[in-house]
Amino acid sequence: EERMTPPSPPVKIRDDDRWTVRFKQDDNFGQPRAYLIFELLSNAVYRSPRDATLAQLYEVSVQDALNEYAYDASLAGLSYDLKVLPRGVRLTFGGYDEKLGEWAGYIGRKLARDVRSVLPASKQEFERYRDGIRRAQAGFDVKQPYAHAIYFANLLLVPRPFDFPVEELKKALQDVTLQDLDEYAGRLWRRGRGEALIQGNLRKEEALKVVDAVDKALNFEAAGEEEYPARVRATRFPRAQQYSLVRTVEPNPENSNAACQIVIQCDGTGEKNHVLIEVISAIIEEPYYEDLRTQKQLGYIVSSGVKVIEETRNLNLIVQSSVAPAEKLTMETLKFLDSFRARYLSRLTEVDVARYVKGIVERKTDPDKNLVTEVTRNWGEMAAGRKTFDRLQREAAALLDVGKEDVLNFWDKYMDPGAPGGRRLLVSEVVPQVGVAASTVP
Repeated sequence: EERMTPPSPPVKIRDDDRWTVRFKQDDNFGQPRAYLIFELLSNAVYRSPRDATLAQLYEVSVQDALNEYAYDASLAGLSYDLKVLPRGVRLTFGGYDEKLGEWAGYIGRKLARDVRSVLPASKQEFERYRDGIRRAQAGFDVKQPYAHAIYFANLLLVPRPFDFPVEELKKALQDVTLQDLDEYAGRLWRRGRGEALIQGNLRKEEALKVVDAVDKALNFEAAGEEEYPARVRATRFPRAQQYSLVRTVEPNPENSNAACQIVIQCDGTGEKNHVLIEVISAIIEEPYYEDLRTQKQLGYIVSSGVKVIEETRNLNLIVQSSVAPAEKLTMETLKFLDSFRARYLSRLTEVDVARYVKGIVERKTDPDKNLVTEVTRNWGEMAAGRKTFDRLQREAAALLDVGKEDVLNFWDKYMDPGAPGGRRLLVSEVVPQVGVAASTVP
């Protein structure tokens, strides 16, 4: 019963045309530390591959420019992190509470007021940063084929501007200039809407003072509601008796492995739908590995799991093989799925289902081990726009009502080949150019 009781949530202490701020004074861990997360929401910082590239260059430039300050601060127990994201710019600070506000204000002023000081001082320095990113991009080609299968599927599942093709990013990196970066940095902090979480060993009055200090340092223009950036929304695949297929050539011509990822999209909402796919994922994991890896020896990488994209839950099945072509991996995985109800699900007892449920409940209700874990979880709810800070306990409660019939009904509705209207199913295949697993090049 104690594990089912959620920690107290952060409460709203400011909500005006500039900031929405939530605050929680530490009531659990008893450390003289706090964490501050500030995000300036803007729809003008990540609209294209060019913006995404400039964002990456900006992050690298800032990290290098502030490295000496950050090192000295770390000796005093302080840290900072900067991320430019599809919905805006995020600053995270951590450390001992008595110095944290001053540290946050200093970084804010360097970024928003002394803009030129954190940018490359010369074209040579700019080229050094560009070259580092170019080398990182080149690393994409030598990733494992299963990673490429996941990547190409994600390009279809996640809409722009939340993901861009690597080839477009490479082209943008080649084209941008130091002047482009100067102009981009100049507008990065110019206008937006602030959202913040202050949590740790601070009082409410201290938290508000820290927000005032950061607000003064950033000095941005307040944006209207119509300028707020959209949240990510998963691309819905049509229900169909067949599957949607994306088939690509393995970028590394020397890699002889084929791979496929099968994604079953489940768009049911509410806690019970969300936990039922986790139960099915737990049930399917071992039989899937046993069938494709142990018995059929098709792949040395065989895995499954659930991926969350806003309210959508996807069941992902991945296999990589050096002995079978991608279409064979797809066919065998679909054969496994199509027989799964009869071979496994229908044979489960209520006790079997309860055992799977128990494992998931224990994981969800495992108490936060430290302050940073609790802060990360709370911010995740805020960033996703849910603000359901007791979500894990709600899901655990929903799990306690799950029985075998619920599992079978969920499977029949979303995952069975005879589901009404068909399944929302995507197949991502990666075809090698060499080896026995090679097949027809797309």
